[in-house]
Amino acid sequence: MIIIFLLIPLSIVVAAGFLLAFIWAVRSGQYDDTCTPAMRMLIEEKNSAGEISKTKIK
Repeated sequence: MIIIFLLIPLSIVVAAGFLLAFIWAVRSGQYDDTCTPAMRMLIEEKNSAGEISKTKIK
């Protein structure tokens, strides 16, 4: 029964640590744009002349 008095505060400290790490990651910009880097290779880009260019893989 005494171990519960140790585990409950310890779990609260660990949960608070994960919450602080998540808040830090959000504020530092880790989750700003999660879709574009993965989709960038699939999107066709227009150059300055308005022509569609595709990247060729060698």
